[in-house]
Amino acid sequence: MIPHERELVERLKNEPFALLGINSDGDAEAVKKILAKEKITWRQAIDVSTSGPLATKWGVQGWPTIYILDAKGVIRHKNLRGKQMEDAVVKLIAEAKAAK
Repeated sequence: MIPHERELVERLKNEPFALLGINSDGDAEAVKKILAKEKITWRQAIDVSTSGPLATKWGVQGWPTIYILDAKGVIRHKNLRGKQMEDAVVKLIAEAKAAK
């Protein structure tokens, strides 16, 4: 999954698109090591554990859980992967541009 996300972030860097990771793999030092190893460049929020406040508030019960939000912050898709995820993101970018 990470290679696809990495490519998507690079390809869409000039579009109205952002990827945010909610990382539950430990404290800041542990997460920094993982980010460096996996070459993850997008922003991360650190939730420390799978029962952290972000996972709890959003009702996350499996990892990874993917939410795709539109330009207004409305959840439009959940748990899409690969081509389906990319198609949904591209469609929402087009909607955001058309709404300007």
